[in-house]
This record gives sequence, structure tokens and C-alpha cells, in this order.
Amino acid sequence: MSETAKTPADFWFDPLCPWAWMTSRWMLEVEKVRPVEVRWHVMSLAVLNEDKLDELPEKYRELMATAWGPVRVCIAAEEQHGSEVLGPLYTALGTRLHNRGLDRTRETIVDALEEAGLPAELADAADSDAYDAQLRASHKEGIDLVGQEVGTPVIAVPGHDGEQIAFFGPVVTPAPKGEEAAKLWDGTLMVASIPGFYEIKRTRTQGPIFD
Repeated sequence: MSETAKTPADFWFDPLCPWAWMTSRWMLEVEKVRPVEVRWHVMSLAVLNEDKLDELPEKYRELMATAWGPVRVCIAAEEQHGSEVLGPLYTALGTRLHNRGLDRTRETIVDALEEAGLPAELADAADSDAYDAQLRASHKEGIDLVGQEVGTPVIAVPGHDGEQIAFFGPVVTPAPKGEEAAKLWDGTLMVASIPGFYEIKRTRTQGPIFD
């Protein structure tokens, strides 16, 4: 199938979120079994939660304090080297943060940048607000599609009527592969395309399984 025949799936991520990481790995499987092309974008849990930090548990507030660095680096990379670098950089960061359980240090970020073929100097953006306007704009583009009561990831695809079908999630572990990945994609689009449909949910009984 030609590249032009593929359906674009816009995916907004924060590299800190393990559940978004699981969904992103599923989307890479979807690309193999459906005519879909993922286009990566950055959103920010730090931006999402900055006005309600007082309402958050202390542990989560501590997490948000370290949440700016990775997304700032991702946005800086996109601004300087184009949106096509976001996928490889996200994979390099996520593998280190989630699969390998490394700390969110400059060393970890530099190592990920180098794997993605990007200059190590981009790590300087982690402690700078130079790209915060672009970060907020990218975040707003994604979150405006689904509303403020959700987090990352956000996925949007064009519907049959030309309008975007956008949703948070799906939240799943482990990341489905092969035909299971295809079934979840088909089913998610089916329910998300129904006007007025908002939520299916059940209690999580296990954490992310990184395989």
C-alpha cells in the first residue's frame, strides 16, 4: 500500500507517562497491521497540572517538578530538527525511562539524544523556558481535542465526514501485538466515532508490563 493511502494518526505524548508509553508501543504495532502512519506530538503533564498542584498528592507533585525537562527537550528537538525526529527520540527516552528504569537525569537524556542521532546540546533545553511557548501550543492542540479531564496520550484520526475523531488512551498492558493490536485499533475507532460516546472503563489490576 502506498504511503499516501495511509491514515494519519496524530499521537500526543509525555515521555514520563508509562501508560502513554504502552499505548505508543501498541501504535507501532498498529502501523504494521493497518494502513496507519503515526505522527508524533508533544503534550505535557506539567502544563496540564500546573494550576492544580495543591490538589495533587505529594508524590505526584514531586513527579511534576521533574516533568518539564524531557518535554522541553522533545520540543527543542522538533523545533531545531523537524517533527520526524520525535518518534525516534521518544523511543530512545521511553526505553530508558520505562523499560530500563533509569532516572530522569541529564545523562539519560543525552544518551537518548545520541541514540536518536541528535546533538547532546539539546539537553540544555531541559532547564530552559526558551521553548515553553511552543510546548504549550503543542499541548493545547492535543488537549483541546479531548478536554481537560484526561491526560496523555491523546490520539486523533480523520473521520469519514472529515471531522477528527479524538480520544484519550486506550490504556492497556501489555501492548497488544499482531492481530490483537489490529482488533483493539478497529474497536477503538468504532466506539470513538459514535457521537456522544465518552467512556468505557474498569479498575486497573496490574501496572504497565514492558516487554
